[in-house]
Parts: sequence; C-alpha cells; structure tokens
Amino acid sequence: SVFPNVWRHGDWVLIHGDTGGITFLGRSDFTLKPSGVRIGPAEIYNVVERFKEIADSMIVGQDWKGDQRIILFVKLAQGFQLTEDLKNKIRNALREEASPRHVPALIMEAPDIPYTFNMKKVESSVTNLLNGRPVTNRDALVNPESLGFYERVLLELQKE
Repeated sequence: SVFPNVWRHGDWVLIHGDTGGITFLGRSDFTLKPSGVRIGPAEIYNVVERFKEIADSMIVGQDWKGDQRIILFVKLAQGFQLTEDLKNKIRNALREEASPRHVPALIMEAPDIPYTFNMKKVESSVTNLLNGRPVTNRDALVNPESLGFYERVLLELQKE
C-alpha cells in the first residue's frame, strides 16, 4: 500500500546503478538514538539476555520531551519477578559492559515479545505503538496478540 506494485521490506539498501545489484545495509528499525548517540539493540541484548532471570527482551525508543528515551521490556524466566534489585543489576551491567547511554530510562515486564514468522524480534511495531503510530505489519507476526500489551503500556505512559 505504500508503494503500489512494489515490494517493501524495511531494510536499508544500496542499488548499484552500474550493475543493478543490491547491497543490504541492515534493518532500518534497529537503531536507537538517545541524545543523538547511535545504539544498536544487539549491544543491549548481549548484556541483558545473559541474566538467568530473563527469558527474552525487547529494547525500543520512545520520542520523549524532545529526545528519545530507551525502554527495555523483559519477559521473565519462570519463577522470577522484576524487582528493583533486578532492575538495578540490569542497569549496572549495561553501564559497566556497554556505556551509561545504554541504560534504559524504563525497564518493564512484558508477558510476550512479538516475533515475525522468521523469528526476528519486531522492534518496529512496538516502537510505532509507543510513539502513537499505527502498526501495518500485524499479519507478519507469529503472535500479533502480543501487541495488545504494548498498546496498553502506551496508555499508561501517556499519563506521565
């Protein structure tokens, strides 16, 4: 619907005029920019997902007061709770193993993390929801019902 009769994939590409070949540069939805500093979500996932308490996670950016704040959603492993102690352990690990810029403004528990049928996390859909934009790729998700949680989170965050 964005480009009639043209496939839209969401990656950044370079089309070579001399050969017609395409170089895939990476996902367009994978960069956070709090205070203008570029952060790849993998830098955060590599630290957070080593915690035995965390079964899965998702990091997104929300436009906030003229900047972008990082929000970390964690799906907890069975038997664990998201306590202030665990949040502080996560913040300290990110500060020490990555940088202070990698520390999320908010850490929230999520019941599920949305994935595509190719088992890729769908940060773009959650980012869109948390920034008041529509999600246009629900059919591409294995678990589209998981987005209901993030829609409710937006309502809570708007009360701040």
